[in-house]
Amino acid sequence: MENIIPRRIYDFLKAYPPFSLLPDDLLLKVSQRVLVQYYQPRQEIFHQGDQPGTHIFIVREGAVQLYRETESEAFLVEQCDEGDVFGIRPMLAEETYALTARAAEETLLYAINIEGFREVMEAHPQVAFYLASNYAAGVGQKYKTANPSQLFLDRSDRTTDNFALMEVQSLERSKLPVTCPPETTIQEAALIMSAEEVGSIIVVNPSGQPVGIMTDKDLRHKVATGKMELTASISDIMSSPVITMPPTVTVADVQMEMVKNRINHICLTEDGTTDSRVVGALSEHDLMVMQGNNPAILIREIRRCKAVEALRDIRDRAEQLLKKYIFQEVSIAFISTVMTEINDEIIVRCIELAEADLASEGQQHPGAKYCWLALGSEGRGEQLLRTDQDNALVFEDVPEDAYERTKNYYLDFAGRVTHLLNEVGFEYCPADMMASNPSWCLSLSEWKQQFSTWIHKPEPKAVMFCTIFFDFRPIHGDRSLSSALTTHIFEALDDQEIFLVYLGKNALQNPPPLTFFRNFVVESSGAHKDEFDIKARAMMPLADAARLLVLHARVGMINNTFRRFERLAELEPQNRELYEQAADAYEILMRYRALQGLKKQNSGRYFNPSDLTKMERINLRNCFRPIKELQSLLNTRFRLALLS
Repeated sequence: MENIIPRRIYDFLKAYPPFSLLPDDLLLKVSQRVLVQYYQPRQEIFHQGDQPGTHIFIVREGAVQLYRETESEAFLVEQCDEGDVFGIRPMLAEETYALTARAAEETLLYAINIEGFREVMEAHPQVAFYLASNYAAGVGQKYKTANPSQLFLDRSDRTTDNFALMEVQSLERSKLPVTCPPETTIQEAALIMSAEEVGSIIVVNPSGQPVGIMTDKDLRHKVATGKMELTASISDIMSSPVITMPPTVTVADVQMEMVKNRINHICLTEDGTTDSRVVGALSEHDLMVMQGNNPAILIREIRRCKAVEALRDIRDRAEQLLKKYIFQEVSIAFISTVMTEINDEIIVRCIELAEADLASEGQQHPGAKYCWLALGSEGRGEQLLRTDQDNALVFEDVPEDAYERTKNYYLDFAGRVTHLLNEVGFEYCPADMMASNPSWCLSLSEWKQQFSTWIHKPEPKAVMFCTIFFDFRPIHGDRSLSSALTTHIFEALDDQEIFLVYLGKNALQNPPPLTFFRNFVVESSGAHKDEFDIKARAMMPLADAARLLVLHARVGMINNTFRRFERLAELEPQNRELYEQAADAYEILMRYRALQGLKKQNSGRYFNPSDLTKMERINLRNCFRPIKELQSLLNTRFRLALLS
């Protein structure tokens, strides 16, 4: 008669990694060697500093708490619940136990003999990798060694291997560069281009270094129009200096450089500078041949759009591009850069369309310069999906008799822009944090006064506004207005450091849950009852901490959360590991939110904890570890416990 206990153990283990990675017959053999152990509440399973035991443990029922003990007290580090594996570090690292394990309540454990399981790990390295990456290392190291997309994507969700992602592949040069010396005439150069069937020719000095470039666009605009004679020297028509890159660049590198410099050709040199020999050239057409839908093409289409419907279609295509990036393991740093560039271009195009509408209606421009500011996630360059708008407008100071006309013009203008953005799919902000609100369409002096008021009178509402408006980023217009605001904020903070204490208190308003199983903080009421708010509970504590710390360090012009942490790691070597882990955690959370949004066709902010797989719970739970340490650092640095 079959022993039903191993079968029950088998049925339980196969639902949880890493046991779910084993073949059925092997897992059944492992199950037959499992010991079932019972522990009473507070009973110790092993003690910190003890020599390695002979078993690893899986929680069958109940809960186990892991403590790090000092001479004076014990700190709760982790709580293990049903399906969690613990006590494996000695097996992987051959070290003493780093923590003390106690039963938090009546608990049943499955204990697996280490020696027998070592053989399983040797035969199935994916099991060893899972255990090492999820338990032996911290979140930072785990994220660097594991494929980011594999943190959450099942194999069935990922795109097929032949779904090529050209943007991150290295370019291969198949043609020799077409060059000529500076004394070549325009006609001679044009004949060379025609014979070689290329759209550009690179002008080089005797050492083969680039000094200029002539393109077919130059021929159309400067020669065909009669501005230059064919007998003139190419040096009279060429563009200089040449934009150069090294031959090791990826398609994405070239795309972004072309977009940034508004050019269609890139020169490749031995070391990526104009001081080395030319080894190749790439055109926009070359990239288009390599791939169809890419960021550079989308951005150029945006710049040519004349109707909001076309902009919405392009943003839809951008989300397909986002989906491809997420499923093809592209780094969040690259994804956020691309999506931010696309979002920025859409905003700029909406601004241009609104300006054209005003001009066509005969509305006279007041003459005052302005700057359109992105706030919130778009201000931080983190808006991967189409969430609601957060924006503001600053215009230069004008004489008192011109103020009303200037403000009315920009309010009308801002209303048109926000309307167009809403049509594209960026919904109106429910709290009206938009430039079309008279409170957020102000002159430079008014904005300075507003920031000073918030800083010197840090009431709860003022602090809340600062968490939104302090992430402003200039999108279009006179950027000196934005720079003036940044300078003013730092000057105002110099004599009001207490404001940072209030900002720190606000950063602790959403403490992360202790575990992802038993103390999962979900919404208690409303439309999202029983759902987890990944933005408020996980992402904002990190974003708030990063904002506060860079303000304290007087670091400007860096808005992105994980780049803020990277900068902080440089400024504070003693906290480098924590900041790097925080940056990695934020990238994981951004990836998961984007994945949820793509699956559910929404912002990805809320999800039901019961929908999480075991792997997702483990990886998301790891993201909370640096949050807790960061908040402890803020508490100490800004002495928040003293603030009543």
